[in-house]
Order: sequence, then C-alpha cells, then structure tokens
Amino acid sequence: MKSINDESVLFEQMLTLISGQFGSKCEVVLHDLTNDYNSTIINIKNGHITNRNIGGCGSNLGLEVLRGTIVDGDRFNYVTTLKDGKILRSSSIYIKDDNGKVIGSICINFDITETLQFEGYLRQFNHFETNPGEEEIFASDVSNLLSHLIKQGQELIGKTAAEMNKSERIAFIRYLDEKGAFLITKSSEQICDLLGISKFTFYNYLESFRGTKEEQ
Repeated sequence: MKSINDESVLFEQMLTLISGQFGSKCEVVLHDLTNDYNSTIINIKNGHITNRNIGGCGSNLGLEVLRGTIVDGDRFNYVTTLKDGKILRSSSIYIKDDNGKVIGSICINFDITETLQFEGYLRQFNHFETNPGEEEIFASDVSNLLSHLIKQGQELIGKTAAEMNKSERIAFIRYLDEKGAFLITKSSEQICDLLGISKFTFYNYLESFRGTKEEQ
C-alpha cells in the first residue's frame, strides 16, 4: 500500500462495521497522516462524540508518532476525559505504507460515561483503568492543539515565555519538538514570536539538542 486511498473501500467497510456493531456511542476515525495535520480526518463515523468532522485534525498523540518521539504508537483501552465531561475508552492503531512509513491511523473512541454508572457490573467490559500519565487532546483545529502544547510547556518550565532565559527557552522548544508541535504548519513562526527570537536562533536551539542539522 502506497497511500490510504489505495484501500479506501476496505477502510470504509471497517469503519461502518465497527460503528454499526457498537452504535452511536462509538466514534471511529480514519486519519490520512500525509495530509496537513490541520485536516487529517478523511472519514469519521459518529463524530458527535468528540465534535469533529471530515477535514478535522488529529490529537496530540498522533503528533508524537509522526515526530518519532513514540516509535510504536498503537495504544489500546486508554481512558480520556473530554472538556464536556464525557469519558472515552479509546484505541488507536497506525497504518504504514510498503516502506514502513506511518501514513495513517484508525482510532476508536467509545463513550462509556453512562455505562460507568453501572461500574460493578460493567467494569470488566469497559476496561476502565486510569492512566495518570496519559492525556489525549481532541481539538477543533491545530491552533487549539498548539495552544494546549504551549500551555503545557510553560507549565513544565514554570515560567511564561516572556520570563524564560536562554536555557529555559531551549528546554521549552525541546519539549514542543518532542511532542511533535513543529509538524504543525507555521508553528515555528508562532513560537519565534512568542519567545521574541529570530528564526536563525530558533533553528540553532533545535540543532543544540537534535545533534544534527535538519532541513526546515
């Protein structure tokens, strides 16, 4: 397989099968990760679960896989809480082309909010295991996703961007880089403006921890 479109009919069958089996509480999403990250969703069933549609963006976890921070990105039965209070049990697998490059993903987000009221009886079915270190963000667009990553980075450093010294700015950029933030279009320009640095300085910071110069 060279592209997601090569198997579009099969993927449509798979999404229809899963959503049909588990009903309206089950969102199934197909991402083409060769697209701009602002519009990776090419097929979605029951998008009302996370309020996303075709043409929407992926979550922060996909950025980490594309960046290479996470090598084996497949994850199963992890729990996410949305801003509106919904609790999801999610699983994601990544699709590779004939050369082993990640080109897409299929994600299932099952709304278990109501079933958790029957915790004793349904606990085994829901696989409800909290994972404090796991946080997935479903954003309406990549601007919101980048804003969230910036907020997390500033909280990690313990200072606002304006208050950071050189070493702290480097640590801040390194955190964003590991999270895949710079795969988002024009994110580097936004970070330069936020930190009050030039693109030249920004790329030098990247090189200082990446070890080798990357083409930008």
